[in-house]
Formats: sequence, structure tokens, C-alpha cells
Amino acid sequence: MRISVVMPAKNEAEGLRKILPLLLQCQPDAEVVVVDDGSSDDTAEVARAHGARVVGAPYSMGNGAAIKRGARAATGDVLVFMDADGQHDPAHIEPLLERLRAGYDMAVGARDASGQASRGRSLANGFYNRLASWMTGHRIADLTSGFRAVRADKFREFLHLLPNGFSYPTTCTMAFFRSAYPVAYVPIPVAQRIGRSHLRPMRDGVRFLLIIFKIATLYSPFKLFMPASVGFFLIGLGYYGWTFATEHRFTNMSALLLSAAVIVFLIGLVSEQVTALTYRRDA
Repeated sequence: MRISVVMPAKNEAEGLRKILPLLLQCQPDAEVVVVDDGSSDDTAEVARAHGARVVGAPYSMGNGAAIKRGARAATGDVLVFMDADGQHDPAHIEPLLERLRAGYDMAVGARDASGQASRGRSLANGFYNRLASWMTGHRIADLTSGFRAVRADKFREFLHLLPNGFSYPTTCTMAFFRSAYPVAYVPIPVAQRIGRSHLRPMRDGVRFLLIIFKIATLYSPFKLFMPASVGFFLIGLGYYGWTFATEHRFTNMSALLLSAAVIVFLIGLVSEQVTALTYRRDA
């Protein structure tokens, strides 16, 4: 397998100085693609000095956009995505590749609680993992890990689904499960990042909250719409029973709630069909 290592980097010159020599030592035959996401420091110069191929952008487009640009530029049969901030050890690439050789289409480096940036993010990621596991019916150990190895042809099928900002790992993971591509998780330790994180708690907290709904609508919308429909139906039926017992009449509120149950149910059916079309592979 020809290996391409794709590293999105925004002002990560210090991290690249540490990580690239280790990467070249562990994977000397791999193509290294550093995607310079509008850096204002010497990220591109450091990458070129260590023999990496640099894909630049005139301005910052986001982490997901950098991943997509790097995936298009890479020439390997297998794409390895890892951060340029020094958190990921290149020595852990080989265990991921072993999972691909065993027949998996994607292998993800799974962090434990000590590998999370903060207590809050650890709790949030734990919630996302449990939600995604319920949606897919498979145990998902780390939904948001950016350290993963994937078969290039499989990954490129879903480039149009990936967001330009954060959360590309979530979309990628759900897309693989939805398309019946086997995914493996490999426990890995994570070091403290070099430099400042680009995550903003308030702004990205709202974005990660939306991930919850994106997970449901991306993978199986009916699992989101069906409970809502049942909830409206039970409330409407219960309210009708109460008004009939006390006032002997069928109220407008009961009609509204029961109608909402039917409408939400039908929207769920349509959304399920749209999702199926989204994942349909062309001949």
C-alpha cells in the first residue's frame, strides 16, 4: 500500500519541527502532504525544509476544508490523517495500518479521558460517542479523533459531505458506518499539543451541539423523527382523553398534536429516503 500522510496545519511551525522528523523516521516511504491553512508563520517553509509537499491556501478555510484539499492532492492508496500540533505520535501509524491490512476500511486512534483537552470536552465527547453508538448499533470509542487511516477511494466518496470547519471526523465516521465499510478503533495515548488550540469554547460549543442533530440526520433520520412523532401522538392522545373525560369534546389542541405526530412521521420517512439517495454509489 502506498501511504500518504495528510496534516492540516494553521500556524503549526513549532509542532511541525517536532513531528516531521519523527514521521519521516517511522514512515520513510510515505508521501507527506502538509495543508497550510492560511498560516501567518513559517509553517510552509518548515514543511518544505523537511521534504513535505505543501498545499497552500491564500486564507484560512477551516480544518475540514484542509482535510478535503489534502485528500484530493494525495496520491497514496491509504490516507493517514494526523494533527500537526505534536499530539499524535507517528509511531502509532503502524497499528492503524495493521487494521487496514486485516480488512478494515478505516482505523481510528481512540483517545482515553486523559487525552482530552479539558474535563468539559471529555464529557462532551463521551456523550457524542454514546449517541453515535446508539445510532449506528456499533461501539464508537472516539467519534471526534482526527488521527485515522482510511482507504483513499472509500474516503473520497464522502468528500462532498464533509464540513469545511471542525467535526469532519464525525461526518466521516458516520458515513463509513452508513455505507457498511468496517471501522476499527485502536487505543492510543495523546500528548499535550504544541501551541494554542484553534477551538473556541463558546462558538465551537454551539457547533458541537449541532453535531448531535447532524449525527441523527446524517446516519438514520428516522431514529430522530420517530421518537418525536411518538411523543406528539402520546401527548395528543392523552390530552384528548383528559378533555373527553372532563369536557366531553375533542379540542383543537388535541387535533394539532395528533396532526403534528403524522407530519413529523412523514417527514422522517422522506428524510430516510433522501439519506439513502445521499449514500447511493454511482456505477
